[in-house]
Amino acid sequence: MYATRLLADPGETYRQVDINSRINGASPHGLICLLFDDLLRSLRLGALATEQRDHPAKSANLTKALALLFALESGLDFERGGTVAETLSRFYRGARETVMEASLALDAEQLRRVATNVAEIADSWRAIGAR
Repeated sequence: MYATRLLADPGETYRQVDINSRINGASPHGLICLLFDDLLRSLRLGALATEQRDHPAKSANLTKALALLFALESGLDFERGGTVAETLSRFYRGARETVMEASLALDAEQLRRVATNVAEIADSWRAIGAR
C-alpha cells in the first residue's frame, strides 16, 4: 500500500526521498529541527485545509501534527532539561489540546496561532544549534 501511494504521487515520492536523505545525515539536534519543520508544515497545511473545508486533508495534516507534538514531548530529557523540559512538556500538551479543539471547531486561525508559537520555539532551538 505504501509503495503504491508513493508511485501514484510523485510529489510524495520526492518528499519521502528528501526526508530520508535529511534524516540519514542529521545530528540529534538536526533531527529535532526536522520534526519542527514537519510540524509547522502540517499545522499550516491543516489550517489551509480547514479554511477550504477539505476535511480529509485537514484530518491527515492535524493527525500528523499531533503525532509530531507527541514525538517532541517524548524526546524531552527531564533529568538534564529540568524546568525547561517541564515547560516544553506543558507547551506541547497545550498545543495538542488546542489543535484538537481547533480541528473540531474548524478554526484555522487557532491553528495558525499554534504554528506561530511552535515557530518561536523552533527558531530558538535552531539558534542553540548555531552556537
